[in-house]
Amino acid sequence: MAELTGAERVRADAAARGLDVEIIERPAARSLEEAAELMGISPGDIVKSLVVKRSDDTYLFALVPGGRKISWSKLRALVGVNKLQLPDASLALAATGYERGTITPLGSTTPWPVFVDESIAGRRVSMGAGEHGRSLFVDADALISAFDATVADLSDPE
Repeated sequence: MAELTGAERVRADAAARGLDVEIIERPAARSLEEAAELMGISPGDIVKSLVVKRSDDTYLFALVPGGRKISWSKLRALVGVNKLQLPDASLALAATGYERGTITPLGSTTPWPVFVDESIAGRRVSMGAGEHGRSLFVDADALISAFDATVADLSDPE
């Protein structure tokens, strides 16, 4: 069987979870603001899916809206560990099957736990779709439910 593309993995996982996603093609953007403008949304509606490494070599996804960054102290307290880090690109790829800039919990080669910044709840958001040049749109509450994600304050303004 041919290997699925990133977007096909995203679609298959979303379907298995009963999650409605819309994947669009979009031109490359040089900044968050440019990406938001291209898609006709606000920068805060673009969610970064960050893969975070624990000291025991397991990972988690932290979903943070544009214009905000992970608050390491808040996330460590939430997860109950004293060390977390962003892995290098090769480790992120090995952990998820996705290249940086395309990462999403949907279709990840390993289903790591998902932590979502509370500011995303109740919104329709855009995020990585498993391939460069594509974005997916999803109802954040449905995404949170589909992954049984932990929702908390885990970010600070950039």
